[in-house]
Amino acid sequence: MKGLKWAAAIVLAGLAGTVALPAAAQLKVAVVNTGQAIQQSEEAKAYFEKIQQELDPEQTELRAMQDAIAALQQQIADEGDVMSADERRRITKDIENKRIDLEFRAQKLQKDVQDSQEELMRTIGPKVQTAVNDLVEIERYDLVFERSNVGYVNPRHDITAKVTEKLNERYADENGS
Repeated sequence: MKGLKWAAAIVLAGLAGTVALPAAAQLKVAVVNTGQAIQQSEEAKAYFEKIQQELDPEQTELRAMQDAIAALQQQIADEGDVMSADERRRITKDIENKRIDLEFRAQKLQKDVQDSQEELMRTIGPKVQTAVNDLVEIERYDLVFERSNVGYVNPRHDITAKVTEKLNERYADENGS
């Protein structure tokens, strides 16, 4: 029963940082928000800037399609009373076709963005793990939790900024900066 109480105390107190254990053992705990560390890294910022430039023409075209649909809708609103039934049907059909094309292309763009995010994760994921491992070695952490798996943590135990710093150092080394 005593062992169970100590285990519960370790788990509960471990979320708060260093835990007093019997026999003078100390447990050093940290948390990291991996997504935030990646998002704030220079490599991710450069990657997303490059992707944004590549996808910008498609986004511009989608906006132009939206504007064309809005113009046709406005034309029906303004001139619908004086249009022939055939002309009104033709414009309505044109709006419908443009909406279908817009939805398809927007989904394709969304898929391209998602694919880009997955590519970044495949590229930078192992680097994050290396950065965390380096910090574990340097700072002698016993446990490192993902931030999303912890209900509350004192900010002094959050090593996200340190992980981002390590990622930035590696990126600078890789790019000769």
